[in-house]
Amino acid sequence: MSVSVVAEADLRLDAGPIDYALLVIYFVVVLGIGVMARRSVSSSLDFLLSGRSLPAWVTGLAFISANLGALELMGMTANGAQYGMATVHYYWIGAIPAMVFLGLVMMPFYYGSKVRSVPEFMRRRFGKPAHLVNAISFAVAQVLIAGINLFALAVIIDALLGWPLPVSIVVAAVVVLAYTTLGGLSAAIYNEVLQFFVIVAALAPLTIVGLIKVGGWQGIVEKVTDQEQLSAWPATELTGINSPVWSVIGLVFGLGFVLSFGYWTTNFAEVQRAMSAKSMSAAKRTPIIGAYPKALIPAIIIIPGIIAALIVPEMAQLKAGAAGDGVDYNDVLPLLMRDLLPNGILGIAITGLLASFMAGVAANVSSFNTVFTYDLWQDYVKKDRPDEYYLRVGRLATVGACVLAIGTAFIAAALGGSNIMDYIQALFSFFNAPLFATFILGMFWKRMTPTAGWVGLLAGTFTAIFIYVISEPSFGIELLELPGQGASFLGAGLAFVVDILVSVAVTMVTRPKPDSELVGLVYSLTPKEDRAHSTTGEDAGWYRSPALLGGGVLALTTVLYFIFG
Repeated sequence: MSVSVVAEADLRLDAGPIDYALLVIYFVVVLGIGVMARRSVSSSLDFLLSGRSLPAWVTGLAFISANLGALELMGMTANGAQYGMATVHYYWIGAIPAMVFLGLVMMPFYYGSKVRSVPEFMRRRFGKPAHLVNAISFAVAQVLIAGINLFALAVIIDALLGWPLPVSIVVAAVVVLAYTTLGGLSAAIYNEVLQFFVIVAALAPLTIVGLIKVGGWQGIVEKVTDQEQLSAWPATELTGINSPVWSVIGLVFGLGFVLSFGYWTTNFAEVQRAMSAKSMSAAKRTPIIGAYPKALIPAIIIIPGIIAALIVPEMAQLKAGAAGDGVDYNDVLPLLMRDLLPNGILGIAITGLLASFMAGVAANVSSFNTVFTYDLWQDYVKKDRPDEYYLRVGRLATVGACVLAIGTAFIAAALGGSNIMDYIQALFSFFNAPLFATFILGMFWKRMTPTAGWVGLLAGTFTAIFIYVISEPSFGIELLELPGQGASFLGAGLAFVVDILVSVAVTMVTRPKPDSELVGLVYSLTPKEDRAHSTTGEDAGWYRSPALLGGGVLALTTVLYFIFG
């Protein structure tokens, strides 16, 4: 989305004193949490991993709130307006199974091995070359994705309040910088819990008022002219694949397996929240607790997008193929807020959007500073320094991440297009899909060698980048024509396959690590008791069983698919 397009659109809202008062109160509370969290920071582990002391309900809500950034609010509402109910795949097949897998299968290795980051797990399993490749690629990805969140936040502030885009980007970055520098991960996590409830309070009125205006769900059914938009399958518009069969295969393999598992099981911005839990049981429950709101949140994210395409004049024009008076699908939320919400409720909605994008930026920044401090600076630049030194480096890395994110926000402005989800999914295909291939092969195949780890990772990453370059019109090549997000699904799938094939081939001609070095890192070599969690004290009770909770959310998702799929 270009800055000029935002300026053209008539998105300005008449925010009154009560709306601004709500914003001020929110910012004061956010910064206050940062000040209070600072009191508990006495070591680098406290600052970067909360001292592994947080209860499961806190880490579970923070886990899902960290994901409620631009990807969710701006990207998914845009997807809802453009593609309709097919967008639920990003939640039900594209998130829930992977979140349950992370909790039940992956977290025992992450938490049990006491690693401080996902790249550190790579170092123990594959050695320094794979560790360095993963640490650098992860750091780059977090700065780019933080830029997306900053850009989305600045667009909203510019459109709704009239602040210039560059000023909005800098102000948003400074607020996030303030509380993450003060209180580290604890401040980020407790703010994410607050932000979760603020986000729900912001989006629920849009959904309720919108449904009333169109006559409820039945009104949507009657008014939507393309009935495919009300069906989740086969989602040919979303994937850009004309064949219904291949579209479903692309969704299940590209999104449901490679992109989904790649994101949720290896993305340290999410895994970090589970690592900060106080026990193995709490760590396993963290992503599963987060999966319950994840399954239900399409009601207040996708439904408003569908409603906007029906009742917002500019969006209806865009949907019909007209110019839409200079707006694009990324403008769904501000347009709905303009047309539906009165003052007071408007202030809550604006605050919710700010909370969402700040949560996304904070998640990216807090995971970046951990990887930079422990996996890059401590391992490769300055070893064996006092802990106070690494605490200081962590705070400086937070400042550096925010400064870099300001720069990458303008990259997002240039490449975001009319639907920012296209750009985000491309980034996930670069960084998450090949990493998942390396992880899953290395975790379940003890023969896989350290050399195969980094060579396969690079091969998969370059494959995904190649697919993006030859399918993206802005590069002027476009050898592969796949509209929608099909190019990202294809790139992710090919990256996964290439990574696996290259890793197997390299393993055949290189030497593996001895079994004794892989205990706790490979499934077959890790005793079952080392993967077990406590069932006494705070972890007692059948309702705290990770397996039971995981089965429950999978059943809920299946029911939702039967009703709305």
